[in-house]
Amino acid sequence: MTDFELLPLPALDGAEVVERKGPGHPDTMADALSDALGRALCRAYQSRFGAILHFNVDKALLVGGAASPRFGGGTVIEPAEILLAGRATTEVSGSRIDLDAIVHDTVTDWLRSNLRYLDADRHVRIGHRIRAGSADLRALFSRGETLANDTSFGVGHAPRSPLEQLVLAIEAGLAAERAVFPAFGEDTKILGVARGGRVELTVAVAMVDRHLADHHAYEDARANALAVIGRVAPSATAVVNAADDPSAGRLYLTVTGTSLEAGDDGQVGRGNRLSGLITPCRSMSLEAPAGKNPVTHVGKLYNVLAAQIADRLACRDGVLEASCLLVSRIGRPVREPWFAQVRLRCEGGGMPPELEQAARAELELALTDLPALTSALVDGTLRGY
Repeated sequence: MTDFELLPLPALDGAEVVERKGPGHPDTMADALSDALGRALCRAYQSRFGAILHFNVDKALLVGGAASPRFGGGTVIEPAEILLAGRATTEVSGSRIDLDAIVHDTVTDWLRSNLRYLDADRHVRIGHRIRAGSADLRALFSRGETLANDTSFGVGHAPRSPLEQLVLAIEAGLAAERAVFPAFGEDTKILGVARGGRVELTVAVAMVDRHLADHHAYEDARANALAVIGRVAPSATAVVNAADDPSAGRLYLTVTGTSLEAGDDGQVGRGNRLSGLITPCRSMSLEAPAGKNPVTHVGKLYNVLAAQIADRLACRDGVLEASCLLVSRIGRPVREPWFAQVRLRCEGGGMPPELEQAARAELELALTDLPALTSALVDGTLRGY
């Protein structure tokens, strides 16, 4: 039995801050690579052993390299390092999976699919420190009932605020224009502040040197980025590449389109939450879902479920906004959270009594569909980081 409470949700008050790190940001890369490795392990286990086995590959460190960008095309001097870490089952009854090959293939495939100018063979060194899991966690995984392998919590809210929607739209707009403006790299970072009816944006776009002949071409590319932002957010004020200092020769110029080439490091859990955003004015979990096991790790499952529950409740008549908190206790069945809390903001400021029954029903529905949730996380139809 899950302890449950329903409470009113106050409206956001004062300034709102929203951040989005693009796919080429080293922190986003760390999350994406860890989660891609987790999905690859799931597929390998299902193919070799017929079931997903114990693993958590939710640790990664990307160590920046060194580069010498210059107009017309520079060079990478020192490769970056990608080191994935965690715990995984590699052998059952003498039958093994080739972990080294899975790690290498997963990383190189992701890099080639997502970063146009980073050469997976020359610009990075790939390694891992993945070891066998602890005996007690393996035991929790192997029991008949699916048990939570951590004491943790997940949160979600819906719908997205206008600023949250705007920040996502700006990132999408810049991505859509990369074919037109090839100097736009994949490493973007957008931070928006809404206050007093105003929206202010600070946007970083890594520029790719081979597509820029000189300072004038760089300034044209920066102006093009501002124009894209202006079309998406015409009433906002925006600054692109705020740290540029042309007189000192300091520009956001890269060889590979990502700051990973020149000493900017990446780590799992420092990037976007499952919402695709960093939202300090909302309830957030510091749990890093990327690379966690989609069968038993509530650090992944409960964050996904909380977001789904909030989204469904926010679609109900009279509900303006919803948030959900799910708390686990290690060793409890995953389908039985230790504690659940739903907060709702409704039209007129009240809380219709039928909403408690509706919230409980949405919680129960989400928890009874865990196998489908796991399948969607494994095949990538549902984002898990």
